[in-house]
Amino acid sequence: MKTLIDPDNTLALMAITCTCVAFSIYAEQRWSWASKLSGAIIALIFAVTLTNLNIIPSSCVWFDDVIWGYVVPLSIPLLLLNCDIKKIWKESGRLLLIFFIGSLGTVTAAFTGYFLLHPYIENLDCVAAMMTGSYIGGGVNFAALSLAYDVPGNTISAATVADNLMTALYFLMLVAIPSIPFFRKFYKHPHMDQVEKQGASANKTQAAAYWSPKNISLKDIAFCFAISAVIVWLSSIVSGFLGNVIPVSNPVCKMLNGFLGNMYLIMTTISMLIATLFSKQIQKLSGTQELGTFLIYLFFFVIGVPASIMEIIKNAPLLFVFCAILVVINMAFCFVFGKLLHYNLEEIILASNANVGGPTTAVAMAVSQGWTELVGPILLVGTLGYVIGTYFGTFVGQILIG
Repeated sequence: MKTLIDPDNTLALMAITCTCVAFSIYAEQRWSWASKLSGAIIALIFAVTLTNLNIIPSSCVWFDDVIWGYVVPLSIPLLLLNCDIKKIWKESGRLLLIFFIGSLGTVTAAFTGYFLLHPYIENLDCVAAMMTGSYIGGGVNFAALSLAYDVPGNTISAATVADNLMTALYFLMLVAIPSIPFFRKFYKHPHMDQVEKQGASANKTQAAAYWSPKNISLKDIAFCFAISAVIVWLSSIVSGFLGNVIPVSNPVCKMLNGFLGNMYLIMTTISMLIATLFSKQIQKLSGTQELGTFLIYLFFFVIGVPASIMEIIKNAPLLFVFCAILVVINMAFCFVFGKLLHYNLEEIILASNANVGGPTTAVAMAVSQGWTELVGPILLVGTLGYVIGTYFGTFVGQILIG
């Protein structure tokens, strides 16, 4: 179909993509309604609108080869370079347990939702793997698993819409929980008590509170991209080699081949090892999160490009139900086991938030609520979700897809 911008006009498409992403980030940090909607869904809405109005093409070199083939893989190590396992274990041991419990809840929910809904939702096995990673880690896992399992564009777009709608409602629930008498009665809440005594309040959006300005040098940018590019290259070599040498003659070997031959799982592992073994050097770099997140936002724009509005309307409601199952069971695991293990209400809320929303939203919520003592620990725990999310998502994918 003829579009206003020709598929070969790569420079124009690059300009449109970057401009829409820039506005999405600005809106998320400027207006509270946009912060609740999220910059990711704003970028996707731009793409869906432009495609369905025949302004931009649904397929071109910029979208298919550059963003999918190079930008997204480059973003993943950038976002994983803060995953120093030793530091996370040392400084966030208490929160780690409840976070892992919530992660197990997400996996349980993925299997539950699949067996309830797979007759009605196409490609739900792929979506289950993708959303498991996302609801343990975040957007980086969503991107990695969608690429690993080659999920169709329309399915990704509908899942993104359903996910963001569910996540928005979920955050409203989390914000409301501290004021509900039942939770205040049955859970300890020392951080809330301290804030109420101080009369603290927040006047920033959660996104603006999290993405505060940092000093980033040219050397930082150069080293960040160099390290990420090397990791992507090594991951391609290692996963290709292991995928070829590990046989698939029996179910165990087939699953092992699926794990070790997965480029994005290898990429996650190498990134984590570098972040842990060279933590002192990596800590001197600034900008890994900012650069990686910007590249992921380009991905969120591009996944909206092949989306048909009618397909989203058709598929998103059932996918919303699937996402709701994930959220409800995750919260049930966190709140039930959190009570049994004597966790504070704030710790439970932030651990569940870090699962479903990732470290960005968990830290932003801690900052906006004034729970300052939990900001550092939940950032580390949520960042760990970027690592284990891909592992858990791959596990679900290997079980359901084979």
